[in-house]
Amino acid sequence: MLLRNKIPFKYIFGKIKAGVIVVSIYSIVIAALYDSFHITRITIPLSVPMILGTVISLLLGFRSNQAYDRWWEARIVWGAIVNDSRSLARQIITFVNSNNGYNSIETQQFKERFIRRQMGWCFALARSLRKEKTLPVLKPYMVEEEINVVSKYTNTPAAILEMHGRDINYALEMGWINEYQQVELDRSITRLCDSMGKCERIKNTVFPATYSMYIHFAMNLFIMMLPFGLIEYFGFMEIPVVIAIAASFMLIEKMAIHLQDPFENKPTDTPMTAISKNIEKDLKQMLNDHSILEEVAANPKNAYYVL
Repeated sequence: MLLRNKIPFKYIFGKIKAGVIVVSIYSIVIAALYDSFHITRITIPLSVPMILGTVISLLLGFRSNQAYDRWWEARIVWGAIVNDSRSLARQIITFVNSNNGYNSIETQQFKERFIRRQMGWCFALARSLRKEKTLPVLKPYMVEEEINVVSKYTNTPAAILEMHGRDINYALEMGWINEYQQVELDRSITRLCDSMGKCERIKNTVFPATYSMYIHFAMNLFIMMLPFGLIEYFGFMEIPVVIAIAASFMLIEKMAIHLQDPFENKPTDTPMTAISKNIEKDLKQMLNDHSILEEVAANPKNAYYVL
């Protein structure tokens, strides 16, 4: 996502460069045919393109609002993921204790492994929504045994949440948490699962193609009619006027197109990687960045996780 306050003009113009070039050539040709060569003197009342432009403005405004709603919903969902990830980590740290009420090496390994896996879940969800490979990003956060397990699933984030659920049941069996704490932990995992489903709904719900096609067709018709409505009043000066008006409409359309799909790995997307890094930083601070994960990886037979 673009995080800079000042967006380069080159980036903005690059999105509509092809359209601006076509409109420029078209308006120059119309002006040349009208004034220089006297081949045609076709004009239309300016009110005709004005009416069409007003209708298109309303349609583009509606589409931009709908696209922004999708983008904002995606950002709200990832805000909830931040909160629920912190809550889950806090619950794991405060709830899980040995039968004597103190942390043992085994319970500390449990906390470390569980919370680091939650870090990996955030990155895996982001890459899954972008249709990228998820397993490589898990290596810093999960041991090889766990990665081999989730590699058998088509939905890696869902597999990680399933492992969370199994670990909570294991902690209950070991007496590290009570039934009430298990319920609260399960609620936190359920909220993460709900957020994942909302992201997948946004990702898989395509904006109506016919609506986009109709607006694009009407906008092109408006741009084609515009020189004939302005040529009589502006002469050759209609060229920059047509280009400016057409560029404005094209930019609004492009903005709506980019915002309507917030998980396509574009500069205007929801900054999922940056959000995941912030979650990772917070969870590591909560853990005091222990190095027990390496101990578990070196002795997988002592690992608590059982399928």
